[in-house]
Amino acid sequence: MEFALGAGSLRIADGMDENSIETGAAPPEYVRHRPVRRASAAAPHAVRFLRRPHGRRPKYCRPDTTSAYPTWGEPVTTTRLSARAAIASVTDTGSFTELPAPRGESPADGPLAWAGYDDSRARAAERTGEHESVVTGSARIGGREAVLISFEFGFLGGSLGQRTGDRLEAAYEHARARRLPLVSLIATGGSRMQEGMLALTQLQRVARQSVLTRAAGLPQLAVLRDPTTGGGWATLGAGADVVLALPGAQVGFAGSRVRPADADPAAYTAEGQYAAGHVDAVVPAAQLPGTLAHWLRVLAAPRSGGPVEPPAALAGVRPPATGWDAVRQARDPGRPHAEAYLDAYFELRLHLSGDRAGGTDPGMLCGFGLREGRAVAYAAQCGTATRPAGYRTAARVVRLADRLGIPVLTLVDTPGAANDAAAEHAGAGAAIADTFAALAAATVPVTTLLIGEGGSGGALALAAPGNTWVTPDSYFSVIAPELAAAILKRPPSAAPATADQLRIRPQDLVALGVARGIVGPMT
Repeated sequence: MEFALGAGSLRIADGMDENSIETGAAPPEYVRHRPVRRASAAAPHAVRFLRRPHGRRPKYCRPDTTSAYPTWGEPVTTTRLSARAAIASVTDTGSFTELPAPRGESPADGPLAWAGYDDSRARAAERTGEHESVVTGSARIGGREAVLISFEFGFLGGSLGQRTGDRLEAAYEHARARRLPLVSLIATGGSRMQEGMLALTQLQRVARQSVLTRAAGLPQLAVLRDPTTGGGWATLGAGADVVLALPGAQVGFAGSRVRPADADPAAYTAEGQYAAGHVDAVVPAAQLPGTLAHWLRVLAAPRSGGPVEPPAALAGVRPPATGWDAVRQARDPGRPHAEAYLDAYFELRLHLSGDRAGGTDPGMLCGFGLREGRAVAYAAQCGTATRPAGYRTAARVVRLADRLGIPVLTLVDTPGAANDAAAEHAGAGAAIADTFAALAAATVPVTTLLIGEGGSGGALALAAPGNTWVTPDSYFSVIAPELAAAILKRPPSAAPATADQLRIRPQDLVALGVARGIVGPMT
C-alpha cells in the first residue's frame, strides 16, 4: 500500500503498518535503505523495505566494502547501520567500552501517558536490542581515545526523549572528566512526539552540555548519517566544531514530512548542506575511519609554545627595485599561490569549509594541519577577491583555534575584498569587521605571511598585528596604485609613479614597521 509523504510516498511491504513507518523502524525481517532509486517523478523520495534473504539475520544490511552496493538487494546510496555497527565501522577493533546508562524511572506510557508508548518502546527494544535511541561510550579511533555517541535509528527513529537526554548528558560529562574529544554518529528524526515538550527541552540540555564542553577546550566532531534532521541536526550536528557527512544522507532541520511540497530536495542532502557552507566535508563511508583518525591526530597534537615560523618563500626572485615592479611580480599568474605554500609547509592538513551562514568561498582555504608534528590552524587567501563567506570562514577557524589553544598561520593574497552588489548584500563590511575582531581577540599566537597582493583592508583583515612577514614577490598597499592615481585625478600612465609614492615594496613595508621581515627561500 502507499503512505503519503510530502511530494512522494512510502511503499509499505506486506506485514507492515503506518506505525512501523512512523517510528522509523522496520520489523525484524526487513532492512531499510535510503534512497533506493527514484521510483517515479511523482515519488522522488520513495523508500523501500526489502525482505531479508532467507536465513540471514542482520537487522540492518552492512555495506560491501569492495563496491558501492550492499552484498545483496538493490543499489543504494546510504545504508543505515545500527548504532553499534556504526561504532564498529570507525573505531579500532575491540576498543569500545559502553558507558552505563543513567538510572531513571518513567511513568507508565511516559510523561504524557501516551497510549501505547510503552508497547512501542518494547517493540523497538526487541527489534534493535537497545533500550534507548543512543549508545554511548569510549573507544579508540586510529589509536586515539574519544567519547562516542551513536544513534540507533531503529529505536523509534533515533528520536530524542528524556532518557536519551540523560545518556547524552552523561557522555558529555564523561568527555570533560577524561579530557577527551567527543564524536557523534548521528541518525535521528528529531524529538520524540510521545514525550511532547519534555522531549523538545532535551535540546536545551544538549546545547548546555555542548557549551560546557566547548568552554573546556575540547573538540566536538559530528558525522551526519542518514537521516540527520530536526533537533539532532540543530544541536549535535550543526553545533559541532567539525561536521562530516556521509554521501546521500538526508540532512536538514525540516524532516521529509514537514517540508513545503515545492521545496528543493537537494537542499536537504549532505551535498546540499556542504554547498551551502554548513558541512565541512562529504566523506565516503570507506574513508570515514581514516578521516576521523586524522582529525583526532591533529587536534591531539602538541602545540608550539609561541608563534609558528612563517613559510619560506617559494619563488626565486629578489625584492623589486620599484613599487611598480612589486605590483607586477605579485600579479604574475605563474608565481606560487596559497595551495603551494600550504603543501610545502604541512605534512598533513585537513580542510574546513563554509561559514555556517549559508556561504562558501573557494578563494579562502581554511583548516588545521601538522607542522613538524605540532598542530597549526590556517586561513589562506588564494589571490582572488575575498567573498564575505571567506572572511566568516576564516574568523570561524581563528576562533576555534583560539578555543583549542592552537596557533594560527594566515596567508594574505588578495587584490581586495569583493565589492560587487552580491558581496554587499552578503554583508561584506560586517564579515571583514568580524575577521578583524577574531584576530584582535585571539589569545593564541598568529603568524602572517604576505605571499602576493595585499589589497587594502580586505588583506589587512587577515594580517597579524606585529607578526606579519612578506615574500620578495609581494606588495601591501592602502589602495591599488591604479585606483590611487584615479582618485588623485592623475592619468593611468601615472600609476607606476604613484606606486613608488605609496611605498608598497616588501623592503618598504619592513622599513615602515608594517612587516617584521622578508622571508628567504627554502633551504
